[in-house]
This record gives sequence, structure tokens and C-alpha cells, in this order.
Amino acid sequence: MLEAPKTNKSLETWETFARAFNELNKTNSKIIKQLGLTQPQFSVIETLGNLGPMKIGRLNSNMLYNGGNMTIVLDQLENSKLIRRINSPTDRRAIIIELTEDGQKLFNGMYPNHASHIGKMMGRLSENEQSELNNLLKKLLNHNSKR
Repeated sequence: MLEAPKTNKSLETWETFARAFNELNKTNSKIIKQLGLTQPQFSVIETLGNLGPMKIGRLNSNMLYNGGNMTIVLDQLENSKLIRRINSPTDRRAIIIELTEDGQKLFNGMYPNHASHIGKMMGRLSENEQSELNNLLKKLLNHNSKR
């Protein structure tokens, strides 16, 4: 019987990272679903709530979760009266997306609970471990952006 080759450390690390992310994301997705939102809708509300009104391109690049057609996501949120599209006062071609009063209320109600939930999930690690993990992940991101 052949012995299985030793697992490549990079693959092992990647698999552990992917499993951890998927597990944390699954738990977070359940909470988002309870709000009646999809992950992309939640991400739009979260981004606008934290950073304020912005052009669609900037919104797209600042979102933590971007799964799906942005136009459809924005249409759904606009139909729910959570966001509005306004013409840019400085660029006739640009559209700015902003939260409506209802969207701001939703953000104000959901974000503290979301932050608390993330804090509980990440609380499995000490603050030093969280800092170390954050630095390591930033190192991976910086490496990939230089390619």
C-alpha cells in the first residue's frame, strides 16, 4: 500500500483558512438572512452606512461581499426604499448611491448587532492573536495585489 505524500503546508493552510472563513461566513449569513437581506444587499447597506454616499464604482470596490449583479442589488434596495440614486453635482455621467432615511435606520439598528456578533466569533482569539492574524492576512493581500 502506498503511503500518502505529506500535505503541502501551503495547501494545508489554505484549506484551514477556507474552512474557517466558510464556517464564520455561514453563521454570519444566517443573521443577515434574518434581516431580510442578501449578503450583497447587506454589504451595500454596511458600506454606505460606514462610509457615506459614493459613486457605484467606489461602492463596488469598498464592499466586503460582492456577489451578484450590482445593478440588480441596487434596484432591489431602491425598490425597498433603502437607498436612492442621485446625479452627481460635479459629474453629469456619475450616479451617487446613498442611504435613505429608512436605509439609515436599518443600518443604525443592524450594525451594532453585527459588530457584536463578529466580536463574539473573533473573540475565540485573543486581541494579540487577532492582530497577528490581521497582519498576516494583510500580508497575503499586499502580495496578491502586486502580481
